[in-house]
Amino acid sequence: MQIGILPLEGFALMSYASVVEPLRAANLMADAPLYQVTHFGAARSSAATRPPVERAVGEAAPLDMLFVIAGGDPVAFQDQKTLAWLGRLARAGVTLAGVSGGPVILARAGLMAGRRMTVHWEHADALAELEPSLMLERSLYVVDRDRITCAGGTAPLDLMHTLIAQDHGAAFARRVSDWFMHTDVRPEGGPQRAGLVARVGTTSQPVLDAVAAMESHIADPLSLPQLALIAGVSPRHLSRAFQDRLGTSAIAYYRRLRLEVADGLLRNAPLPITQIALATGYASSAHFSREYARAFGQAPKTRRR
Repeated sequence: MQIGILPLEGFALMSYASVVEPLRAANLMADAPLYQVTHFGAARSSAATRPPVERAVGEAAPLDMLFVIAGGDPVAFQDQKTLAWLGRLARAGVTLAGVSGGPVILARAGLMAGRRMTVHWEHADALAELEPSLMLERSLYVVDRDRITCAGGTAPLDLMHTLIAQDHGAAFARRVSDWFMHTDVRPEGGPQRAGLVARVGTTSQPVLDAVAAMESHIADPLSLPQLALIAGVSPRHLSRAFQDRLGTSAIAYYRRLRLEVADGLLRNAPLPITQIALATGYASSAHFSREYARAFGQAPKTRRR
């Protein structure tokens, strides 16, 4: 996978290292270049150090994903060349990730409309005032289709665990996290929520791995075989584990999880119901409304009122 890193002036070294080091460790442990990393720009960190400069901002390069890592005052960022480049990458299908103040940069580029997102708490109020229509959450990280946002600090360690697990399985991702003594991997919702074991109600590792993947893929639901691959078991084994431990199928659990996220958006976000449907993985508002009414006993419009 081709990964781009765009650190912007004043970025925090902790956030930067928490993104880059798990990629390096994954390559080392696999003894193969699982992730090809390219740095863009020539920014200095808050500690006045500079990462390697390999390409200029806007320079053509094969990319699957680009991480924008920002600190300082990202709300004041006005480099139109960079913002335009991010827009071009988005249109080309590159997954864009913002870390710490990076989500503010993605929002300034007009790339977070209709997407769930998070940002470092230091920038949250300013971003909410700047763009009140954003679906802003106080979470460690949020994966919404081809947009990823992360609060920064050590939160990227949790995010990178999730991304590596999706690419190469939960067992390999745990090896990478253990390398950094990061043994307590936090879910997307972070410390604002109970631990995954307490929240799900089981210690079954395949179930926990599958639920963590579900929480990271609300807008682009994974199939049962994909969930099983992440959990490191067969689809049949995963289905049986959910039924035995939680009394429901994996897909039914996933559907309820997405509808609960939708319920929160209906109550708290001033967004059209169609956008909420898309943000929770439904192709149409009609399908979403039927599923929501079946689960909560009332239509989304009624719930909003």
